[in-house]
Amino acid sequence: MSKKLKIGLFGFGVVGQGLHDIIKGQDLNIEVIKIAIKNPEKKRNLDKKLFTTDHQELLDHPDINTIVELIDDADAAYAIVKKALISGKNVVSANKKMIALHLAELVALQKKYGTSLLYEGSVCGSIPIIRNLEEYYDNELLHGISGIFNGSSNYILSKIFNEGMSYDLALKQVQDLGFAESDPILDVGGYDAKYKLAIATAHAYGLFINPDHILNIGIQNLSESDVKYAKEKNFKIKLVPTARKISTQQVITYVLPKFVRSDDFIYNVENEYNCVTVQAAFADKQFFFGKGAGGHPTGAAVLSDIAALRYGYKYEYKKYQQQNGLVHTDNVNLEVYLRYEHEYTVEKLKIENIRERFSNKDYKYVIGNVSLKSLLENRELLQNKDVFIAHTGKITYTAQQILGAKNNLLSIATLEN
Repeated sequence: MSKKLKIGLFGFGVVGQGLHDIIKGQDLNIEVIKIAIKNPEKKRNLDKKLFTTDHQELLDHPDINTIVELIDDADAAYAIVKKALISGKNVVSANKKMIALHLAELVALQKKYGTSLLYEGSVCGSIPIIRNLEEYYDNELLHGISGIFNGSSNYILSKIFNEGMSYDLALKQVQDLGFAESDPILDVGGYDAKYKLAIATAHAYGLFINPDHILNIGIQNLSESDVKYAKEKNFKIKLVPTARKISTQQVITYVLPKFVRSDDFIYNVENEYNCVTVQAAFADKQFFFGKGAGGHPTGAAVLSDIAALRYGYKYEYKKYQQQNGLVHTDNVNLEVYLRYEHEYTVEKLKIENIRERFSNKDYKYVIGNVSLKSLLENRELLQNKDVFIAHTGKITYTAQQILGAKNNLLSIATLEN
């Protein structure tokens, strides 16, 4: 028999309301006891007695055994989740930034206090990728995970490539639809995707990576020239987070715009939809697809976690517990398209093996190899409005990496990602 969950809900925005819509009218053995909100003056369709602005009221409530955290303030979310776990309450969260920044500590707290933190809704909305990485792939050798993790950026790129819409108009549309973060740079700058990638990498490889060590370059500097170049080559540009095992012991991670061919799974993933491609040694390539933004899709993922808590479900973090010796590295070369204005940009990044170059008074670009380490070291330079960079899909290993990978299924000099 399932345990009755009495919920304290933090946040009643798009996802919170979507979750409540799904719960009401269903016999799920779930009761929402209290909802913590920021603005008590905002008009809502539920009984006013259900709402409070006092966070502590939910955390101290003797009847509440489960906290559902759906606010967009990562610091406040961390304080709420930490207090809840310590006080013996299980937690469901969709706050990817908070989880990515504090995952190691939150895992330790769960173990110490015998509580459970679930967060399927934090990565790719309605796609059940965390549970699959935890369970289906728990004994699988994963070569890589990648995809489209941010619905807002994908919506913007879809409108630009499919309808010829301007970047600014597409951004306004996605904000009006309620898909974008309150600060859109979190979406278009690749930060949202980076936090999600950090969480997915923890479950795929057992690596708890500080998000500051993951490169994230977004689409905010995309120009008409970049779009024209991609279309001439029959590519689309997508914002793609990637985690890849490049040897028996090394994993790389990054978030970059990418030129995508029509035979790539993600080519036809449009608008607010997300996808995840998993490349594995035994299961080969598998593809997950679903809505990555919106109240009901994300609310459905949150409800899945709530339902799992009724039966005492916990993440086991098997690959982390195994201490498999994997390390996070930036010692790899990526082939990139770089649009720039000043020659020192090419020199500063140390672009090598240039196979294509173009220059006129309005538009300059090169295609060549650059080390991931160099990109990380020059993140500020890559934010300049006169610079846009995109991955061509090729990854080149150094001789040292090839030697380290000689017993690995990916022991090749250049890989088409």
